[in-house]
Amino acid sequence: MIRRSHRFRGRGGLRYVYQNGDVLRGQQLMLRVLKTNRKDGYRLAVVVSKKVSKSAVVRNRIRRRLYAALQDELADRREPTLDMILTVFDESLATISAEQLVKNVQALCRRLPA
Repeated sequence: MIRRSHRFRGRGGLRYVYQNGDVLRGQQLMLRVLKTNRKDGYRLAVVVSKKVSKSAVVRNRIRRRLYAALQDELADRREPTLDMILTVFDESLATISAEQLVKNVQALCRRLPA
């Protein structure tokens, strides 16, 4: 799980990123990214809607797996500070191998603004 300092608080920040962020689209995932001036690091949210799976257990499993993959990917990232929202489109992310999940996340993270 990511630290509390890297989470969004309230819906205003999420709404602002949805309205003004750039979109990086993968096959099963979409990443909205917005550069910010904050000094306390990146903020991250993973959104898995009920359209992906009606089961809360499956949605939470997808969310936990993505947070773990992103935590490793973003651990050493300092500049620039980014607000990111990762949106999931496919239920298969709950069952694919960890290596394949990390590859999907890395493919999106390589396209992040420098």
